[in-house]
Amino acid sequence: MKDISLNGRVGVIHLSNPPLNSINLQLRLDLVSKLEEANASDAIDAIVLYGTEEMFSCGADIDEFFSGEAGRDPNLPMLVELLQNSPKPVVAAVGKQCMGGGLELALACHARVFRADAVISFPEIHLGLIPGAGGTQLLPRAIGLSKAVSMILGGRPCAVKSLEETPLVSRLSDNVLTDAITFANQLAEGESIVPIQDLKVDKVNSDLFLRWVSNTVRPQVRRSPSSPAAVTAIEASLGDYKKGLQVEKNLFWERMSSAESEALRYGFKAERECWKVPGLSVDKTNVPAIEKVGVVGAGTMGSGIAINFLSAGIPVVLLEQKQDALQRGIDTIHRHYEKLVAKSKLTDEQSKKCLNLLTPSLSYDDMGDVDLAIEAVFEDMSIKESVFRTLSETVRENAILASNTSTLDLNQIAQFCRHPERVVGLHFFSPANVMKLLEVVRADLTSDAVLSAAMTLAKRIKKTAVVSGVCDGFIGNRMINEYLRIAGLMVESGASPWEVDQALEEWGMAMGPFRMMDLAGNDVGMAIRKRTYIDKPEVKFSSIPDRVCELGRLGQKSGKGWYQYVPGQRGGIPDDEIDRLIQDVRESNGVVARPFSKDDIIERCIYALVNEGARILEEGIALRASDIDVVYTHGYGFPASRGGPMHYANQKGLVVVKQKLELFANEANGDANFWRPSKLISDLAQQGHHFDHVGGL
Repeated sequence: MKDISLNGRVGVIHLSNPPLNSINLQLRLDLVSKLEEANASDAIDAIVLYGTEEMFSCGADIDEFFSGEAGRDPNLPMLVELLQNSPKPVVAAVGKQCMGGGLELALACHARVFRADAVISFPEIHLGLIPGAGGTQLLPRAIGLSKAVSMILGGRPCAVKSLEETPLVSRLSDNVLTDAITFANQLAEGESIVPIQDLKVDKVNSDLFLRWVSNTVRPQVRRSPSSPAAVTAIEASLGDYKKGLQVEKNLFWERMSSAESEALRYGFKAERECWKVPGLSVDKTNVPAIEKVGVVGAGTMGSGIAINFLSAGIPVVLLEQKQDALQRGIDTIHRHYEKLVAKSKLTDEQSKKCLNLLTPSLSYDDMGDVDLAIEAVFEDMSIKESVFRTLSETVRENAILASNTSTLDLNQIAQFCRHPERVVGLHFFSPANVMKLLEVVRADLTSDAVLSAAMTLAKRIKKTAVVSGVCDGFIGNRMINEYLRIAGLMVESGASPWEVDQALEEWGMAMGPFRMMDLAGNDVGMAIRKRTYIDKPEVKFSSIPDRVCELGRLGQKSGKGWYQYVPGQRGGIPDDEIDRLIQDVRESNGVVARPFSKDDIIERCIYALVNEGARILEEGIALRASDIDVVYTHGYGFPASRGGPMHYANQKGLVVVKQKLELFANEANGDANFWRPSKLISDLAQQGHHFDHVGGL
């Protein structure tokens, strides 16, 4: 931290821990030292606490939650108390952003001067925590109960300008530091201001309001596990401040030790780690800049992919074979931006700016100047071959060629091109303009420069990118295919599709396997299975999913699948025809139905993901276990509060997981080849380790 700078008789303390001024142990030690120095100096009458114009402080250093240093003295609550008890007035000069523990520091100061466009937030709820240094007690006093509940439970940024009339905001300014120094002088000269901790929360209708909030958050506890604790802590702000602090402290540490918060903090770190590619060595000057993109295929996926680039300000050539197909894609893109304008998420001018970047085309000749061409055509290798051979002859020599394939061999696709080193997989998830996950697939010959360019592009279009090697289904679909296969075998053995879906949805999955199949289209799964019957005849499947397809029950798109879909009614309803079909298959195969408990269902489906995930790690398809978890929490509806399948297995203990897998493998008429524990699980269990020992966090 820099030395205190003097401006007249005001001492300015600069928070300095670039780039975000996270409050780590060293910064806390430095701040205590500078506050003591300023209060002891005869040359200083008042103090200003300042970060930068862009960032006051992002709050606690999340890495210290893993190292244990977050609780070391002087901890954040100590700093808050030190600021509140300063004998000389302290003014926070708050730049554009201030969040978490940084906001608690600002609340502890005697006054706050905010930049006019400043935004503040308490994001702790997203980590399964609550503010732990007075935030739940100070914010309701500063901005009122209702707004404080909204900010703390929502975890979303709030514009300070909307809070201008509250005690939180002493001044709004276009010159934060200068005006904070002026205000500090005024306080030193006797201008009075009531500290936030001495204010009272308006109790009018508070009991009724908090009861309503509690009832609202209770059903959402799987998605937001710390919400009940946050409500309890906020409720304590209605009483004595110091007693409220104790309530907050107890709840904070209770949440900190919870499995849910551990998983959410793990997920936060995993999302940062997935951008790191070990051994990637490339001169940044050699990384191709991607300033224009070509998309081959204007269907649902192609149109969605195009929207990503248009919204990022990247010109797009959208290519189709026929005018009617091209027009459907154009219409889809236009409707997307019209909806954003209607919802006031974009202005009409911004929408037009995006649409003006779109060049519809029926000719490959228009691909001649693109920096990257990506195909989003039907999953058929002969079609892919035709597209890539044509692109290879059409695009510039140094253009990147990308495939959106989710199942086909990218190494084989690369061989269709003159420069296989310039081929990469960009597997978007549907709907492509909504889902944040992007699997970046590295073929055997993909160059480091091309992989680096793909990762850079992913950030530009605001995706979370995970690098995968080449295998059938890459990371996500390879695992989900086993999950769906096991679910189908359970149904043939005695479970009902609705029991399986209900058990997994209650456990936290966004959608059970049979609802998922109906959403994706049951014919999609059937096509994958048909290929597997040929390539891997030893793999055991239930015949029921194919029989469902043969009845024309393709899912939501046909009005019937595993469920029946009634227009105007949300979600599907169980159908007797499926029950009869299942019974027929069981009788034909001589299966005596057995019951499956909810725990049985959950363990089989989740451990199927874990065992296949471990094989993916063994083969080097995924770089680390946490990458697999990012894929599942971001792309497949796995509950973030459980961290992902690999983290969940770590929490259960790999010895326990191995024992369960062995139990399933030894069942009569079971699927012994699949359930046999992977070598990685066996080795790690024997060593007393977990998956994070394999290139992990």
